[in-house]
Amino acid sequence: MSKQKNLGRRRFVIQSVAGSLALPGLSSVMADTVPGNTPIETTRGAGVGARRFVAVGNLLGFQQKHFFPETTGREFEETPLLKPLAANRDQITVYRGLDHGLRGGHFAVHTFLSGVLHHESKNRRDGNVTIDQFIADEVGKQTRFASLTVGSEGGIHGGCQMSWTKSGVRVPPITGPAALFDQLFTTDSKERHARQVKANSLQASVLDSIMDEAGWLSKRVNQEDKSKLDEYFSSIRDVEKRLQARRTWADQPKPEAPFDKPADTNTVDDLPMLYELIALALQTDSTRVATLEIGGSFLPQNLGIDKSYHSLSHHGNDEDAIADLVKLETYQLEHYGKFLTRLAGIQDGQQSLLDSTAVLFGSGMGNGSSHTNSDLPIVLAGGGYGRGEFKKVDSKHSGSVPLCNLYVDIAQRMGVPTESFGTSTGSFA
Repeated sequence: MSKQKNLGRRRFVIQSVAGSLALPGLSSVMADTVPGNTPIETTRGAGVGARRFVAVGNLLGFQQKHFFPETTGREFEETPLLKPLAANRDQITVYRGLDHGLRGGHFAVHTFLSGVLHHESKNRRDGNVTIDQFIADEVGKQTRFASLTVGSEGGIHGGCQMSWTKSGVRVPPITGPAALFDQLFTTDSKERHARQVKANSLQASVLDSIMDEAGWLSKRVNQEDKSKLDEYFSSIRDVEKRLQARRTWADQPKPEAPFDKPADTNTVDDLPMLYELIALALQTDSTRVATLEIGGSFLPQNLGIDKSYHSLSHHGNDEDAIADLVKLETYQLEHYGKFLTRLAGIQDGQQSLLDSTAVLFGSGMGNGSSHTNSDLPIVLAGGGYGRGEFKKVDSKHSGSVPLCNLYVDIAQRMGVPTESFGTSTGSFA
């Protein structure tokens, strides 16, 4: 009886401690050990030629009639919402007919980068992991930050829900240019560094204890419990990798800041600076994976429109409301275009940083007015996708070519050996 009690106590310790350590948002430093004899470059141009991936999305979609062309191929016409990308026309591919075959309106927008509803992900091997985190799990060990997630914590249905881990945990966003600047360029004070070193040491000690307990348990449980225990071993190993990365990079200098720390103003006015900082993160090889969600904190009032973004999206074909929406959406595409131009102007070995970086732009919402999640607006630039084309996929049946098929191709080009992702049925470029 005492052994049974001890077994229960040990299992409880593993569940509670491993669970509590797995939940914090440490995905931005998840990595394997960086070899001790590897010089970690901190100057612009580090990681020359490495593949990179950036995803940009909003919560409410885009006006489809103003977004999608009619003519496929390289001769597609310049629609009002694609006009801001004219300077980058030869470096983009526009897709129509891709989606995840889902319904749910606002409650399905979080599937944009995963294809899987969070509440339906429990029994899936990779849960509702998003493509950015899926890639970061493989390539993140090369950089200080495995990925950067930028967004807001306000707006419709809570904060940024663009990025999710394999364990079904939302990756909390960096919420403004000031915090993002600090991540990239600000070195901790000696006192804070000492506290972090102490915390890392304590967590390592806890993990050692957990592994001892888990090893003891693995010899005593039945096959069914062993399967469950293997899941805990996997979670513990993930936490060990994250902790090791944090310890490895703790004493490595960050790049020198190219300008003074910016102030946070509002999402509309901050958008150019967020893009600039993401470009610098890629250029300095601080990360090779980043996401930016233009969420509920993107206020029309900051563009001179005295209405809420959400109410405008339910326009009911009102011409004035649609005109306001096109103004908001044009602004977003203008700065996406300027970001592409910025990357194209940064040399990365024998090519530009845009040539090295696949930059996805779109939304998990197809038509905000009718709350549909089909026929998603998708633009993919750089990284081998710049063909100057409009591709229209046969979409007689919703999801007949899953958007996740495109994500499989993106992952493969990033060097991730996979044949599937999310709800994919193959690979599509």
